[in-house]
Amino acid sequence: MISIPILLYHSISAQASRRFRPWAVPPASFAAHMETIARDGYEPVTVDRLQRLLHNGPMPARPVVITFDDGFEDFHSHALPVLDRHGFAATLYVPTGYIGGRAAWLAHEHEADRRMLGWTQVAEIAAGGVQIGAHSHTHPRLDELRPHESLEEIVRSKEVLEDRLQLPVTSFAYPHGYHDRRVRRQVIGAGYGSGMAVKHAMSSADDDRYALARIVVPRDATVDDVRRLLRGSCLRQAPFRTPLRTTGWRLVRRGRANVVKRMSGSVERWR
Repeated sequence: MISIPILLYHSISAQASRRFRPWAVPPASFAAHMETIARDGYEPVTVDRLQRLLHNGPMPARPVVITFDDGFEDFHSHALPVLDRHGFAATLYVPTGYIGGRAAWLAHEHEADRRMLGWTQVAEIAAGGVQIGAHSHTHPRLDELRPHESLEEIVRSKEVLEDRLQLPVTSFAYPHGYHDRRVRRQVIGAGYGSGMAVKHAMSSADDDRYALARIVVPRDATVDDVRRLLRGSCLRQAPFRTPLRTTGWRLVRRGRANVVKRMSGSVERWR
């Protein structure tokens, strides 16, 4: 079975709060990672091209998919020039409600003022060949929402992107990686051709195309670390059964979310 590394980056920045630091890879480190991919003979492809290759082939000898979540402005200033220098394909997932603004959902990480890409930049990035995917509208934990709320997030992000970019948006990345069967069905029903999970594992030809496994690239990853990740050293290969701890954590999160909703409803009734 062919192993396919799908790398996941968030911010490409040397500046980050303590809580956000794990998700911010310094520009010099990112440049070194991309140089390693080039030197070691990997061929980056977009998520859409990966799907076509899996169905029609021929698959490159060393495929890799480079993805970015959240649509921070530093993608344009720090990541894009490096990708362009190597001629690398990539896929960028953006939450449409924050384009042109700040990352308000990161208040807990003390990064609510982190700058997001603007629409002009997103259009420029798309015109340059980077695949743009949807990442919901307001970046919530979709599996904690009511069905109509999660569907609105999934559909709205696609419609807004397609209207503004005049391009088909065919891939969706679950915010925080959180999803369940209901959310997965909603992504399929909305017309997406793929869905991106996290899992920190290698993907494969048999992976669930609506919950593709990705590998989180940590802030302190060295060149040797990236080589190990690309080879899948010490990583599982999808598909595999969802670990019990993942299912348990989902139940805990939903329980907390339901308590908050009930409390909020009680407050509203007493106003």
